Amino acid sequence: MSIRVRDILAVYMAEEAMRFSSDNRNKYSGEPESVAVMIFGFLEESEESSDSSSNSTDSYGSEDLFAEEEEEEGNSCNAEESKAFWESQEELLQATLCRTSTIESKVRQTTKDLVRELQTVGINCVCRRPVTKGCRDCMQREISNRLQKAGYDCAICKSKWMSSNDIPSGEHTYMEVVDNSSSKKGEIRIVIELNFRGEFEMARAGEEYNRLANKLPVVFVGKIERLRALIKILCAASKRCMKERKMHMAPWRKQKYMQAKWHGKRERSAPPPVLPVVERLDQPSRRRSSMLTFDLLENSPLHCMAIEVV
Repeated sequence: MSIRVRDILAVYMAEEAMRFSSDNRNKYSGEPESVAVMIFGFLEESEESSDSSSNSTDSYGSEDLFAEEEEEEGNSCNAEESKAFWESQEELLQATLCRTSTIESKVRQTTKDLVRELQTVGINCVCRRPVTKGCRDCMQREISNRLQKAGYDCAICKSKWMSSNDIPSGEHTYMEVVDNSSSKKGEIRIVIELNFRGEFEMARAGEEYNRLANKLPVVFVGKIERLRALIKILCAASKRCMKERKMHMAPWRKQKYMQAKWHGKRERSAPPPVLPVVERLDQPSRRRSSMLTFDLLENSPLHCMAIEVV
């Protein structure tokens, strides 16, 4: 390229540069922003967007916080509701156990004395597999006999119930005293259960339920109406306990099954008298014989002669 052409191009480029500078000054003369301002403005916008994003994050965190607070409030409400439930059940239980009648008190005191005496001296267990201080069946039989001697119409009852969609079939034995002394009140049934507390024990129960069940008497003596109220209280408590522990409630823990133990179709029969074992010493005991010990030559009614074989 020649020098002249190079000079012409240089002059043209200088003029274009001056024109571009003049146009830019006219264009941005009324605006204070510059390139640096535009750049920092973008950064500020990005900061604002980041602030807005951080604000949105803060708002999201606040929503989580509110959710946690609501959850804590829900848990506290559930805890308060649970506490109120167990307190009300304990009050109902205490009120039910404190109520009694004259006939209940008499039968209860007599049964209490008999149980204490039999636990001390023991009973004669006549089962196939005897127990040292007597099994439950023999204990029921002995207490029933002694209550009869004390003047009470006592008998051993055996309840049976068929299976349904809710509960399985089963049977249960207990004692019952029937009182007909009052013509106005009519027949009064008093149930005697020797292991009443054990009927409501659960292996995986919570602390609240165990504390409630431990307030039950070991030996229950009371009217059938009082027993029905106790069953309702304990079954409602077991249902609440299983719900709080997120466990399935067994069908034999349901109220319908527990009521069938003492309210189902029953067979009432007086226990057979126990005959004492008498040993007769006036006659000598007869020796037992077998073919191995029987002497034919001495004891046989036939006189046999020994023949010598040559």
